Formats: sequence, structure tokens, C-alpha cells
Amino acid sequence: MEYIRCEYLIKREEGQMKPKRIILIRHGESEANVNCRLFASMPDYIIELTERGRRQAREAGVELKELVKNETLYFYVSPFWRTRTTFEEVAKAFPREQFRYSEEPRLREQEWGYLRSQEEFERIREERKSYGIFYYRIPGGEAATDVYDRMNDLLGSLHRDFSRDNFPENCVLVSHGLTIRLFIMRWFHLTVEDFERMCVPENGGMVILEKRQEGYVLATPLKLLEKTEGHARPICLDGK
Repeated sequence: MEYIRCEYLIKREEGQMKPKRIILIRHGESEANVNCRLFASMPDYIIELTERGRRQAREAGVELKELVKNETLYFYVSPFWRTRTTFEEVAKAFPREQFRYSEEPRLREQEWGYLRSQEEFERIREERKSYGIFYYRIPGGEAATDVYDRMNDLLGSLHRDFSRDNFPENCVLVSHGLTIRLFIMRWFHLTVEDFERMCVPENGGMVILEKRQEGYVLATPLKLLEKTEGHARPICLDGK
């Protein structure tokens, strides 16, 4: 299995930038992760966690507590029900005075439009793979490019929040697999090909950006697919 090499993923920051860490948590296992037919039978935003997903979220909370110990945190939470529940379970590991939180709609999942049948969902999913996940626009929904634009806008808000004197020592984003990958792509100015090859974080998994002297470093190795089904044409300046 190939990984993105952490030493390349450094974004330099000017001045004293907080926080010490930016931690991205994917929601625990959802009912639709077990039965994808739910995407075509109910609104995406009300899909909840399974019992296993709740356990994964609690375990993520314990892992997060071990990482930050008594440091303060600020949680930004996607408004989808599965991410709200994930946050609630994660928060059980902390005393209430240790963290603050707010709901952040820009962290929501990619909009999949109005799916009328399981067959339509499967057709769109296969078309999206072959066309390229980044560029494919779901009928009545979003392309990943739209979510990328959301992340670009979100980063502006985060930088303003980070500049406040009383901002906590850790920033935690509770979100979704595709949104997390696009946040990483935008933060580190990765290519479309890098994004297409990034594996989805596991349910309840954490991706950690750690502040060091040279800037923020990706402290969590990200698995890469050996190849993608979409088209790839990276920029090449060496004449080969």
C-alpha cells in the first residue's frame, strides 16, 4: 500500500498561527454504510449511525482525549445527523469546560440530489468513478469541485477564527469522507490526481495536521489507491 509522504505536505504560515493541531474526524459507521439502498429511500442528512458507528465514535473520543490530554478544543460539526451523533459520542470523553463547538454547514457531505431508486444510485456511482470523482456533477446535486469551493471558503473563516487570542489549542472538524479529502487537498494545495488517489478515511478515523516550526504537517499517513478509474494527466515540465 502506498501513502502520501508526510514531509511533502507542509503549508507554511506567517506569524503565530494557532491551533497546535487540526484534527479531522470522519463520522462512525452509518446505516447507509451498511445498506446503501437507504440513499434512495430517505434524505441523506437524516441517516444515522449504527450501534457499531456509535462505538467507533466513542473510541475516537478516547483516542482524541489521549492525544490532547487537558488541552482545549473547538469542534466544528457537519449538520448531518450522523456527524452530530458522532460529535455527541466523541464529546463524552471530555469534561464540558474543555471544549466549545458550533455547527458548520460547509462541512456537510456532497449533495447527491434526489435519488428515486437504487438503480439510479448505482448508475450514478459507476458513471462518477469512470468520469472522475472530482469533476462529475451529480444530477440535481453537487460535483466535488463545489465541495472544494466550500472548503476554500471555510479555510478563510477558520484563519479568522484562529487569529483570535482565545481560540482553543486544538481545532476538530467532524465531517465526511469526501469532504475531509477535499479539505486536505485544499489545505496543502494538492493536485486533482492526488485527491482521486486518496483513500476514504475509515469510519470514526482521525486525520491529524500538526503544527511544527515549518508549518502544519500531515501527521497521519494517508493511504493511496494504486490506480483510479478516472482520467489522469498531471503537469509535466521535464520534457518526458
